[in-house]
Amino acid sequence: MAVLENVLARVPAPARAFLRKHRDMFKFAVVGGICFVVTNAVNYALKLTVLNKNPVTALGIAVIIATIVSYVLNREWSFRERGGRERRHEAALFFLISGIGVGVNALPLAISRYVLHLQVPEVGLVTQEVADFVSGIIIGTLITMVFRWWAFKKWVFPDAEARVRPLRSVPAGGGDERAA
Repeated sequence: MAVLENVLARVPAPARAFLRKHRDMFKFAVVGGICFVVTNAVNYALKLTVLNKNPVTALGIAVIIATIVSYVLNREWSFRERGGRERRHEAALFFLISGIGVGVNALPLAISRYVLHLQVPEVGLVTQEVADFVSGIIIGTLITMVFRWWAFKKWVFPDAEARVRPLRSVPAGGGDERAA
């Protein structure tokens, strides 16, 4: 039994049915969580060591690494049955949409800072940092996740069953789930 099936077996039945129905969305969210951790780990590792005087470069490198990880995981896991494009065309669209996503992610932070003026000296440093976190990390990430989910399904991996894998044999009573 696959790892995902082991995890799903521990989830209550109503939630399990929902997760099975929306399996690709759940996988996409898991990949997003992994890439969020990769971005922050690489960013802080660089900021606290070799790029301590250049945090923008540290974040840029972290985002590039996380985007590459995201492409591999999304292609091979989240959207593994979807496709319909040559790999280089698929990759180009993926990175173009991810680049647009960076701009979408920055919009709530820009609004917070430059429209609502939630920055020093108009507010205190703690208020500025909380506003930055909520607008950039929370709101920006959520909006970007919805945008990327829609755009990847529409343009990058448009055909729902382009790479469907055959059913694997399952012991009696085990159902006919695709390999996870």
